[in-house]
This record gives sequence, C-alpha cells and structure tokens, in this order.
Amino acid sequence: MSSPIPDVVAWVGLDWADQEHQGRLQAVGSSQVESFVLVQRPEALQGWVSQLRTRFPFGRVAIAVEQARGALIYALMTYDSLVLYPVPPKTLADYRKAFFSSGAKSDPEDADLLLELVRCHADRLRAWQPDDTRTRQIQMLSEQRRKLVDDRTRLTNRLTTWLKASFPQALEWAGELGTAQACAFLTRWPSLAALQQARRSQVCHFYLHHGGKDSASLEFSLDQIRQTQPLTSDPAVLQVSALMVRLLAQQLSALGSTLQELDQAIAPLFAQHPDQALWDSFPGAGPVLAPRLLAAFGADRQRYHEAREVQQFSGIAPVTAKSGKSCWVHWRWACPKFLRQSFHEFAAHSRRWSPWARAYYEQQIEKGAEHHAAIRALAFKWIRILYRCWKDRTPYDEQRYVRALRRRGSPLVNRLQTQAALSAAPGGTMLKKT
Repeated sequence: MSSPIPDVVAWVGLDWADQEHQGRLQAVGSSQVESFVLVQRPEALQGWVSQLRTRFPFGRVAIAVEQARGALIYALMTYDSLVLYPVPPKTLADYRKAFFSSGAKSDPEDADLLLELVRCHADRLRAWQPDDTRTRQIQMLSEQRRKLVDDRTRLTNRLTTWLKASFPQALEWAGELGTAQACAFLTRWPSLAALQQARRSQVCHFYLHHGGKDSASLEFSLDQIRQTQPLTSDPAVLQVSALMVRLLAQQLSALGSTLQELDQAIAPLFAQHPDQALWDSFPGAGPVLAPRLLAAFGADRQRYHEAREVQQFSGIAPVTAKSGKSCWVHWRWACPKFLRQSFHEFAAHSRRWSPWARAYYEQQIEKGAEHHAAIRALAFKWIRILYRCWKDRTPYDEQRYVRALRRRGSPLVNRLQTQAALSAAPGGTMLKKT
C-alpha cells in the first residue's frame, strides 16, 4: 500500500467517459466541493491542467480515476504536478453499493465517490507511478500479444466446430490448426469436394512446399483424399461450412502474422532493457514469458516493498473469509487478470525446466490439490523468488536455491534426489534448458 503524497493541495474525482468527464474538486482545508465537466479533447485537458497549475503552484493535485489505462490516463500521466490514483471498477462498484443499495448509478455520483475515496482513503490506494518508456512499451505489447493468443484460441475452436460438422478429415490433413500450413490448406480447400477436385500434383506440391510429410505418409494421404466419403451431402451445410472455414482460416492467418510482428517488436525492446539478463535467467521463461515477467514487476524497485504485496495484488494469494465458526478460502476475483495469468503460466511452464518446481507441483497434487490450485501454489512460491531477484537485481541461480532448500531441510530435497536418480538411470530424462 502507498502512503498519501505529503504535498497534495487538492483532491479530484474524475469519472471517465468517451465524450466528456464528470469531475469534482476539493482543495485541502476547504469544505467546498466544486463540480466541472471536461470534454475529451487534448486542448481541453491541457487547459484544465494549466488552470490547476496556476491555482495550485506549490503542490500536487491527487486525482482518482476509474481506470488503469486509456486515453485519459495517458493524457494526464505526463504532468508532474498530478498524482494519479487508478481505481479498479469493482472497487468503485462495491463502494457505491455501500451508499446506494438500490444499484442506482450516475456519472456525477461516481465522481463524488471517487473524490471521497482519494480524499479519505488515499493511504489504501496505490498512486500510479509510470515506468520508463521502454518498460511501458514491453508491458503494453506483451498484454496485447496475450489477448491475441486468446483470440486465436477462440477462432481455432470455432474452426474446429465447423470442420467437425462438414470436413472432419481436414483436422488430420491440414495439420495443427492455427499454423501457417493449416491456414493455407483450408483457405485453398475449405471443403472435401474442393480438395478432391484438385489435381494430385497440386496437393503433392502443397505438402512438399510446407514440408509437412515424408514421401510414404504423403502417398498415403493422397490416396485417402481420393477414397474418402463426405460426412454429409446437405448442400446448405456444405455451402455455409465451406464459406466459414475459409473466412476463419484467413482470420487465423492474419492473426498469426500479427503475432509475429508483435514478437519482432518485443524482442529488440527486451534485449535492450537493463533487466533483460535478470528475467532471462529464470527457468523456462524464454522469449515470451521473460518479457511478461518484466511487465509484471516493471522497473521501479520502490513499487513493491515486499513479496506479499505482489502475491496479493496479482491475485495469486488466496483470500480467507471468516464468519463465526466458518472459514472459507477462495482465490481472488478482483485483480489484474493479465498479471495473474502471467504468473500462473510461468509457474506451469517452469515445471519442465526446474526440478524443484516440478517436485513442488507433484507434492501439491499428492496432497489433494487440483491442477490449477497446485499451479497457483507454485506461482505463490515463485513470486517470492522473483521478487527477491528483482529487488536485488540478481539473476536467478537454480543450484543456489536448491542449496538453500537443503540448508532449511525442505522435504523437497528427498524428492529432488529421487528425480535425479531416475534421470540418471538408463532411459531417464535429464531436464535441461535449451
């Protein structure tokens, strides 16, 4: 939690909207609350900030806004005279329910509530301190990349549904859906009829060009294509399915190109970042997850004062609700979803490269935890390690951590020894980061 900024001379509650923003302002030491409306135009925002500077030349203005990013935040973040307090929508909604049990909502009332939040509870809010430009670029690019991966999953699921209804053989012949080969295959031949009308040499050339099959399996697939019967002969299903398969394949192809562009944009930014070596040192982080870990922590070492803050803010730490004799432990619902997702996915991936991480996960499973609960427990443990390396600017050392486990007499040590014995045995697999 952050403490109130000592030189604040006024508080502002600003309810964001697409066209105009409802605002409330109260100067320190005054009981008068002033109302104003800001139009969403650069010159209007600049004029308003200039008025604040003229009126309050020797202090800073604390502004509560119901968003963590967006046009308004990006416009205000460049002014040193302003202290921004992004308020999560759920926080404001819960605060509103305390006073308006009917569920009534209006922009002016939300502006009043935001003013009250920042005036009375600034010590419980987190002042927003922007990272440097390169770090923010990596943060934004990484988050948008993850959203596009979700879009690709949705499109792939839709494409699978259409193929199962009319052209299920393509699930084998086209290759893994979402790849360049599958998109090209289905764009060219979105139905069994279209594929069977193609010349054998054309199909052969396609597979040879994409390098997807050896000569034996290629001949087998070509024979299958000629002999296969359609799943349905309904013209309506076949026509609509062929159209949707082609369109979805084209969208997936474009999405794949966009993801490559994002990867190409992230890579040089991450390579030039001062913390690149630190995040690259974590087992299994790689070119995708390492920038996401950087995005999760940022570059400002004063943002978090202990690992617990990261665990709670990200939603990895569980919530305990007690009432009388009842006690209920559940995961956090109100949290930055991308942040929680980054830690969760890193923890899941680390099991392949870190023996102790795999041992800890297996230990949780044996205790009765479900898969995702075990991954969250592992992420909770990883955050403490990530935080300390980040705070000290020290790259991660797997062997050093294992030695620390031995000194503490951790039960993971016996499991690690068993893993090492199995890996060293004939036919065993040694984990090694490539």
